[in-house]
Amino acid sequence: MSVQQEASVDGEALEVWIDQDLCTGDGICAQYAPEVFELDIDGLAYVKTADDRLLQDRGATTAVPLPLLTDVVDSAKECPGECIHVRRVSDKVEVYGPDVV
Repeated sequence: MSVQQEASVDGEALEVWIDQDLCTGDGICAQYAPEVFELDIDGLAYVKTADDRLLQDRGATTAVPLPLLTDVVDSAKECPGECIHVRRVSDKVEVYGPDVV
């Protein structure tokens, strides 16, 4: 079993979550990073675990795998609903997404 290295900013692990209240269901995120995002039957995007389990709880987060960091960040930047948030695990500070100042 291989352990997938997680992405980090300044050595801090990153996680991603989607605000389904703002999701427009365009699916851009699933196109950029299908290993991390998936559209569900309700037409909204959700994050997935490394073992492909869809996380449908509100505010659910998943680790950002290092090889997919660029794709996840591009998803956050291109999302028309501005609902994808990438933050540090340690202090929950957003590093990519609509809440970054």
